Amino acid sequence: MSEFPTQAQVVVIGGGVGGASIAYHLTLMGWKDVVVLERHELTAGSTWHSAGLVGQMRSDVNLTRMMHYSTDLYRKLKAETGVDTSWREVGGLRLASSAERMEENKRLTGMARSFGVAMELVSPKEAHDMFPLMSLDGVLGAAFTPNDGSIDPTGLTNALAAGAKNRGAKIFTETDVLAINVKNGRVAEVVTNRGTIQTEVVVNAAGQWGGEVGKMVGLNLPVVPMAHLYIMTKPIEGVTHKFPNLRDPDLLVYWREEVGGLITGGYERQPATFGLKGIPKDFKYQLLPPDWDRFAPLMENSIRRVPAIESAEVVKLLNGPEGFTPDGEFLLGPTSVKGFWVACAFCAHGLAGAGGIGKVMAEWIIDGHPEWDVWRLDVRRFGPNYNNMDYTVARTIETYTQYYDIHYPGEERLSRRNVRLSPTYFRLRDLGCVFGEKMGWERPNWFKPYEEKADHGHEPRGWARHNWSRAIGYEHLMTRENAGLFDETSFNKIEVRGPGALKFLNHVCANNIDQPIGSVIYTQCLNKRGGIECDFTVTRLGEDRFFIVTGTAFGQHDMSWLSLNMPDDGSVTMEDVGSNYACIGLWGPKARKILEKVASEDISNAAFPYMTAKRMTVGDVPVLASRVTYVGELGWEFYSPMEYGLRLWDTLFEAGRPEGLVAGGYKAIDTLRLEKGYRYWSAEISPDYTPYEAGMGFAVKLDKGDFIGREALVKQKEQGLTRKLCCITLDDDRTIVLGKEPIRAGDVTVGWVASGGFGYSVRKSIAYAYLPMECSKVGTRLEIEVFGEKVGATVDQSILWDPKGERVRS
Repeated sequence: MSEFPTQAQVVVIGGGVGGASIAYHLTLMGWKDVVVLERHELTAGSTWHSAGLVGQMRSDVNLTRMMHYSTDLYRKLKAETGVDTSWREVGGLRLASSAERMEENKRLTGMARSFGVAMELVSPKEAHDMFPLMSLDGVLGAAFTPNDGSIDPTGLTNALAAGAKNRGAKIFTETDVLAINVKNGRVAEVVTNRGTIQTEVVVNAAGQWGGEVGKMVGLNLPVVPMAHLYIMTKPIEGVTHKFPNLRDPDLLVYWREEVGGLITGGYERQPATFGLKGIPKDFKYQLLPPDWDRFAPLMENSIRRVPAIESAEVVKLLNGPEGFTPDGEFLLGPTSVKGFWVACAFCAHGLAGAGGIGKVMAEWIIDGHPEWDVWRLDVRRFGPNYNNMDYTVARTIETYTQYYDIHYPGEERLSRRNVRLSPTYFRLRDLGCVFGEKMGWERPNWFKPYEEKADHGHEPRGWARHNWSRAIGYEHLMTRENAGLFDETSFNKIEVRGPGALKFLNHVCANNIDQPIGSVIYTQCLNKRGGIECDFTVTRLGEDRFFIVTGTAFGQHDMSWLSLNMPDDGSVTMEDVGSNYACIGLWGPKARKILEKVASEDISNAAFPYMTAKRMTVGDVPVLASRVTYVGELGWEFYSPMEYGLRLWDTLFEAGRPEGLVAGGYKAIDTLRLEKGYRYWSAEISPDYTPYEAGMGFAVKLDKGDFIGREALVKQKEQGLTRKLCCITLDDDRTIVLGKEPIRAGDVTVGWVASGGFGYSVRKSIAYAYLPMECSKVGTRLEIEVFGEKVGATVDQSILWDPKGERVRS
């Protein structure tokens, strides 16, 4: 064994499939001084007892790319390393045993076309021909993915580890990490039972121990070990190595061939956690005691679909803990501790995604950003509400039990509600508010009493009817006609201060932040490729004091992005002030008339121009009033100390009643902003796209001096665009796109839907998508596949409502 090192370029904690893949890809990209530390032996945690299924199709293009990359890698690993991974590309069947599931399969097949994945709908007979032991009772059809397969978890891990060692990585087993020392907010040392390693980069790839490793640097990571159950049988007559993997999500069960027998397991409705107060240090190559009572419902469903299971001889019921998260997705990426990275809690998909996980993490660590936008997996997607273990466990159990359920658009969490409440919460409740939840905040979706006043003219069909209300259209139209009042207290607010604040913000922002005090600047932060990492407004409060407002879900992410790029010289300080201020938005053509009744200042257009802010009082409430809009109408956002929030709402609501003011929810905000062409980060804009491609070049100032991403934008401007974000309207206004639907020009798939909804003022079904330049001309005819049906569509003007912006600037 190699001599134990005293320093390393990077230390990876965890010798499972994730840690091995990260080491493999770091060395592939040229980093040689890579050290992997494993408490026991490679795969000894949860990797070794994985069920071994590898599926490619996910509900996000970049997650699908990760899986696709993984399978491409698995095909060639044996030839490269000499280690057999037992990769078998047998394909995968996903059954539909209900009409709703058949609709889901149609949607998945369309998404597969969007993402370039081979997937097709097959008949019950065709599915039976592939897996003849199954009963077709209740089966309506299936989706078949030919490139799915299975792999030996230990073989895969050993192959990745061999590849990493061949390029210089050092792997130390039986090495216990005791502490991680942090100096000035950055990792400095990893202390083990064999010595201390100095390093500036640590990757937490500790799987179900990821939460414990996170605590070593003061982080609470939402990792919950869940006891996953499956059985292995002895050989069954009729089973062959050609059997595809089989899933019947309506029955909550999966199957795959193993040595002539079958592995079958699933996701039960009464799951069990493990090790919440700490996993024993000597827990290696261990399983939990068999839990036949908990497995019984899955066993019954498995027999129902594959009757041969009933008479098969069971070798073992495996009850193995694996790290899960509250939303069932991986934890990847940087954290608030500089140099401390996370890649753990793979939610039983570690084998399927291991190749992609390693690639993403290596690129992120070395280049500062991965090739693909992986916000869905970013550790920073979890807010402070997940610092509480009871809350995290409840959410994780909820997700686990619903793993195979159909998830309709707008679905809301049911567990652990009413955690973060705006001062207006009880007032909104009394007004008939239907609440949604984001980052623990209870937020207004719509107000049910308006359903009785709503126009019955437009109703969406299909899945778009789920979690929908006629009240949304009423709130939308009344905001356009009169005014709407919106509680946006859940928005994240960040203060950046200090003598270096302006220089820092101008370095990370694409727009020019050096504007007069009182200016509101809309800007993006970019990565080196020019991709959009953050999207927010910056209000200049003083010479060296700035107020950032960003979306409810993006505070952790944006704070992290800023802190990772912040100078270390103490010239800049940053503070999360989100819980200090309530935020109420007032918008509509009558907004000024309403505000004039209660405002202490002149709010005329001349005295209070668009994109400026000033301190004033509304009634007797002190506020920072910001003349901005996210709905395309005249109006303001008002930020008051939290204790004044209810008084602020009441003051504005009472002043607005005679003018036809309505209370509005976030669902109406979304339909209003779609008509206006306002972008939403993680939907129409993301690190995959630049401001120029997104039609946001107006927020880029190349002449202000250097900033992150400038070089890429200059190059793109010189070379010209190859794609751009387009507004598309559908011929059938009752068909509402949900996102990811494939778009065709003739017989060629040219893109997929980024977002969509109905525009109640323009009376059109709207979609946004990035299209090749040759397809982006207004008037271009297209087809969008929606649940297997082709719907005609047309590229429309980029802004459907008030394209000149006269209403917001009046």
